[in-house]
Amino acid sequence: MFAAELISNVIPPLKTSDSVRKALERMSEFKLYHLPIVNEAQFLGLVSEDELIEIRDQDTPIGSLPLTIINPFVFDDSHIYDVIRLFNQLQLSLVPVLDHLKNYLGVVSINNLLEYTADTYSVKEPGGIIVLSISNRNNSLAHMAQIVEADNAQILSSYVSSFPDSTRLEITLKINKTELSGIISSFERYNYEVKAVFNNTQNDDGSADRFNSFMNYLNV
Repeated sequence: MFAAELISNVIPPLKTSDSVRKALERMSEFKLYHLPIVNEAQFLGLVSEDELIEIRDQDTPIGSLPLTIINPFVFDDSHIYDVIRLFNQLQLSLVPVLDHLKNYLGVVSINNLLEYTADTYSVKEPGGIIVLSISNRNNSLAHMAQIVEADNAQILSSYVSSFPDSTRLEITLKINKTELSGIISSFERYNYEVKAVFNNTQNDDGSADRFNSFMNYLNV
């Protein structure tokens, strides 16, 4: 997935001639706390709500103010992981997308990214979730898939969580069935440690929060 495929066309950029009032109203309308400033096709940077709300005269053009303009962006052919990295590192509510001539193309909003993440991890699909704890030397998705498929099921999505100063990994598997007892027994027979199960009667040990934190990170 490239950044260009996630561009939102419903969020218009600001111009330097736009007033502080207009910028704040637009942020409120789209529930954002950053907006891009663009003159013609030239991307000038992002302005933040925190600075604008401190301006007393809200009819002042934003181009005449000594604002702290930050300049993060990705190119249109950047991978979606680069977009996520900027959201996370800079705590942004949107990420501008430029072509390789530095022309402004649009933005990826937090809602675009949330929808993409939900589709990628099959959140909308019915099924169950198994969280495994394994050594990093035993990280074989092919073997996990064989175990799941032996029970006439399929892995819809997966992701890996690593931890500082540890050789352990947590593997989260979204599976296209909710009756998981047979799959769980098979994993345990192959000496996988089953940390948590969802849509099943086993108790959660707190891994639910770690799983949901990834999915809810974008909902800032």
